[in-house]
Amino acid sequence: MQVPRAKGGVIGLSGNRDAGGRRIVRALPKDAEAVAVLREWAEQPDSLLGVAGLDLTGADLSGADVGGGMLAEAVLRDAVLVGTDFYRCHMEGAVLDGADLTGAGLVKATLDEASLRRATLDGADLGSAELYGADARGASLRGARLDGASLIDTLFQGADLSDASLRETSFKVVVDEHTVVRGLSGTAYGPMVVESGGRRREVGGRALELWLAGRGADVRVIDPGSRGLTYYAKIGDGHARSNPRGVVRRRFLDGVAHDEAFTRNLCWEPTEYLRLHELGHNDIDHVEISEREADAFVVAVTAVVRGWG
Repeated sequence: MQVPRAKGGVIGLSGNRDAGGRRIVRALPKDAEAVAVLREWAEQPDSLLGVAGLDLTGADLSGADVGGGMLAEAVLRDAVLVGTDFYRCHMEGAVLDGADLTGAGLVKATLDEASLRRATLDGADLGSAELYGADARGASLRGARLDGASLIDTLFQGADLSDASLRETSFKVVVDEHTVVRGLSGTAYGPMVVESGGRRREVGGRALELWLAGRGADVRVIDPGSRGLTYYAKIGDGHARSNPRGVVRRRFLDGVAHDEAFTRNLCWEPTEYLRLHELGHNDIDHVEISEREADAFVVAVTAVVRGWG
């Protein structure tokens, strides 16, 4: 296809745009294979972006909808991704160092072991995103939404989390004295690791609240021992308690019920199942089970999804 040049020498490649008119590549990378894949993707409005392992350094995908795409181990160093929608994208091991993800949508994206060093994620939505072992040192997340995100072993040394929000977020991160948390607010699970003078110490519970408060944050740390979780197994239609069709849990926080179901995304995600059942809007029955039984279900589903069984 022909690639027109826009004003200022920026390459625009629209192809067949989707309904939102967002399928556009404003600047192409230098890597020939990556260019070819992007061209094909732009011409097929219903296709998913598959650039796993490719080098898209410097590409501009601002405003594009790449939801559900495969970007594992892709190199997006210094890429411009302003407002780009990465909903449920696989981005494990992706390199996004120096990338501009201002206002990007990363809801339920998987960024395990991704590198986001010095990346800009101001105003980005990382709701329920997974960042196990991700390296976000020196990144800017001013005003970012981290509600329900799994931040476990995530490196935030020198990062700016000003005015970011947390809601029942797993905040088991590594920070240092240069990490900015002014205006950070919400609820989170610890503990966090503080790095200082070449040494690390674990800070959790009330001590974590005080550490954050002393730097201008307003975060309430949830005590894992007082979650008050109740588990339920969905039964019926050939599914007994020992072999449920699904598992749901309910937690009360400040008197408000929060329900989650363990999904094939291998994480606990919000569900309306219990509320709908209480209102008589579904016929699927359930029975209360123990945490051990719920853990067994999680292990079994994980084994099936990952092909271990």
